[in-house]
Amino acid sequence: MSSTLQKLITPLAEGPADPPRNKVTVVGVGMVGMACAVSILLRELADEMALVDVMEDKLKGEMMDLQHGSLFLKTPVIVADKDYAVTANSRVVVVTAGVRQQEGESRLNLVQRNVNIFKHIIPQIVKYSPNCIIIVVSNPVDVLTYVTWKLSGLPKHRVIGSGTNLDSARFRYLMAERLGIHSSSFNGWILGEHGDTSVPVWSGTNVAGVNLQKLNPDMGSDGDKENWKEAHKMVVDSAYEVIRLKGYTNWAIGLSVADLTESLVKNMNRVHPVSTMVKGMYGIGEEVYLSLPCVLNSTGVCSVVNMTLTDDEIGQLKKSADTLWGIQKDLKDL
Repeated sequence: MSSTLQKLITPLAEGPADPPRNKVTVVGVGMVGMACAVSILLRELADEMALVDVMEDKLKGEMMDLQHGSLFLKTPVIVADKDYAVTANSRVVVVTAGVRQQEGESRLNLVQRNVNIFKHIIPQIVKYSPNCIIIVVSNPVDVLTYVTWKLSGLPKHRVIGSGTNLDSARFRYLMAERLGIHSSSFNGWILGEHGDTSVPVWSGTNVAGVNLQKLNPDMGSDGDKENWKEAHKMVVDSAYEVIRLKGYTNWAIGLSVADLTESLVKNMNRVHPVSTMVKGMYGIGEEVYLSLPCVLNSTGVCSVVNMTLTDDEIGQLKKSADTLWGIQKDLKDL
């Protein structure tokens, strides 16, 4: 007696289907992980999505909730498990797992706690997806991207930190808002560390090729009567402000990571400020990861744009590198 399925469908092709070509894994299904996952799904970048976390109930709940929305998505397979076998054959792996900074905790202590978590996560990722590109999102992102590079054994161009892609987006929004134009029409870059020592490249800010520092030579300096410098201060403070108001940040970083994923998966050769290994650039002598304008395509970071920076901006970049190295040099068990 044939089943309903057999009566309905006559199979033609034999053997298993091809493995996914654009599988994306998100490690960590907290607020940031799920914002990344939803943003990637809505932009139709993956033909399979895998979620991994240690909290099994939360993980299964998030998977089911997304699967129930399958009718409205173009990603046919959404899977989840605490076993990393579920991530096999991933093209891009987004790492958002890690512990949050506790009140009064030093960054070094926070980093060391996250290193201990990453020592479990990263080898598992590479075991099942040896050809993947890893995007690290967990904070402090620059140090943890370096940690991931060390633990993974992957070439440096395949380990990327989300870096100042978000800082630059915040900067472009705030500057454009003040100028009364759309974010995409204001061009400006924030480089260096994702965080307090980030470097705004005032010398390169422009709208339609019109350099703003030519119109206002004091722009970005303390002597500027219009106080444009405030925009960068707001970028640095904005995460703290959002966290104070709603407890965490997630939507903007999720959208930012989906944008990076698109450039990788679609081989776009777009330029993004992301965290990459900068030893030997701008006189930086240590193995640190910080953000520079990187060309992203299907190989990962295929090249870095050599920006024309002022001496002051280069000095700030080096200071950023020193801050990060000060934390990295004392890390144990890498």
